[in-house]
Amino acid sequence: MFKVIQRSVGPASLSLLTFKVYASPKKDSPHKTSVKVNELSLYSIPESPSKYVDEPRTQLEESISHIRHYCEPYTSWCQEMYSQTKPKMQSLVQWGLDSYEYLQNAPPGFFPRLGVIGFAGILGLLLARGSKIKKLVYPPGFMGLAASLYYPQQAIVFVQVSGEKLYDWGLRGYTVVEDLWKENFQKPGNVKNSPGNK
Repeated sequence: MFKVIQRSVGPASLSLLTFKVYASPKKDSPHKTSVKVNELSLYSIPESPSKYVDEPRTQLEESISHIRHYCEPYTSWCQEMYSQTKPKMQSLVQWGLDSYEYLQNAPPGFFPRLGVIGFAGILGLLLARGSKIKKLVYPPGFMGLAASLYYPQQAIVFVQVSGEKLYDWGLRGYTVVEDLWKENFQKPGNVKNSPGNK
């Protein structure tokens, strides 16, 4: 039994060994050149080199190109206007949604007050017949008076803010008129103020 095991272990251990084999060409064999790809029978490579050529534009492509170049300033202007008006429109939509939600859950007595304020505006419009200035002044004035009766605190704040703005606009107008007066009527070389015209 020992002999059988020894014979079977010997060839199995030889199969785990690695060997390097170096081959050298025979000295009397002629040197062969390598075969090119186009010499193989399976591949056929065209002899002339390929060249990329642009296809000529059709009349439709030319007209579309002209239209695109013509419309480019307008499309850029539209994109600018869209980017400028988008936040305003979003805030307007949000204000509308908030107003709708407020009207859905309105405080008690809101709709009768709103009716009285609207009736005051219609009354102001009826009393302002015949004059365009009265049509601009009476309806908002009557509506503001009716609203101030129901919302006195908000009316006081509105009057304060609008009074400050009116005062600021008045000061600006006064400075503009004063500058124009100084430029046109108080120059030393002005014809109206020259000593020969007195």
